Amino acid sequence: MSFTLSDLEKRIAERVHTTAEESYTRALIDKGIAHCAKKMGEEAFETALAAVQEDRGRFVAESADLVYHL
Repeated sequence: MSFTLSDLEKRIAERVHTTAEESYTRALIDKGIAHCAKKMGEEAFETALAAVQEDRGRFVAESADLVYHL
């Protein structure tokens, strides 16, 4: 299965038009840019920590989370 950044962009664009109860993306947007930036920072830290711990599986998962929040 292949999932591209373009696919992610489309999925986020779709979720913007739902409710916070239906979509984590919508819930994040509703909390504002400062909350979104804080969440992205948390994901960046978790990604870096996984890299330092040389935990490849966790690093891949955290990298995906970071790209999503970015």
